[in-house]
Amino acid sequence: MTLCVNQLTINAPDQCLVRDLSFSVAPGEILTVMGPSGCGKSSLLSVLAGHIQPPMHYSGQLTLNGKPFDHLPPEQRRIGILFQDDLLFPHLNVWQNLAFALPSSMNKAQKRDQAIATLGDVKLAEFADYAPSQLSGGQRARISVLRALLAAPDAILLDEPFSKLDKPLRRDFRTFVFEQIAQRNIPALIVTHDAEDIADPSRCLNWPKRPADSAVQEEMQNA
Repeated sequence: MTLCVNQLTINAPDQCLVRDLSFSVAPGEILTVMGPSGCGKSSLLSVLAGHIQPPMHYSGQLTLNGKPFDHLPPEQRRIGILFQDDLLFPHLNVWQNLAFALPSSMNKAQKRDQAIATLGDVKLAEFADYAPSQLSGGQRARISVLRALLAAPDAILLDEPFSKLDKPLRRDFRTFVFEQIAQRNIPALIVTHDAEDIADPSRCLNWPKRPADSAVQEEMQNA
């Protein structure tokens, strides 16, 4: 799956947040969008995920594996999103939180087996029956990533997912997230204001766009 954005413009009532943005993200690749708070990074993710609301509006074409998806409701886009907060359900234990992402065609026992197997893959199986409140911040963050990926998205969006973690934990969690994306070979888009979050310096857009970034954007569009 390749995620493509072509000539995207996003308008708020009083300003243009994004103008004529084009890029593509290949399977297993992570494109970073860098920029300060309030510059429109989260609006870009909202457009891709299908969550943008009036009076904001946009124009342009969005495709995944060559198929337009901008006309689809969020639940049909097969695009996962990971936020700053882990957003785990407090009334469910760890394996139940993971099972929530699995398809309804699986029965409860199958979901439990799949959830626990996934936890075992990342050495967290011992926490399967824990409540989210019993986990550390780093453990909760890992569970939230696993839940997003267990839904088998065709692409994933990362909305500053490392910003609330302390520095040592942030480094380890960043590595974990990037490894999980590579293993699943799906395109990923991360927005951040921290240069340490850049997965690949050659695949980074700075926001607001600087003159030098025009060549980078053109290269990404033609990749």
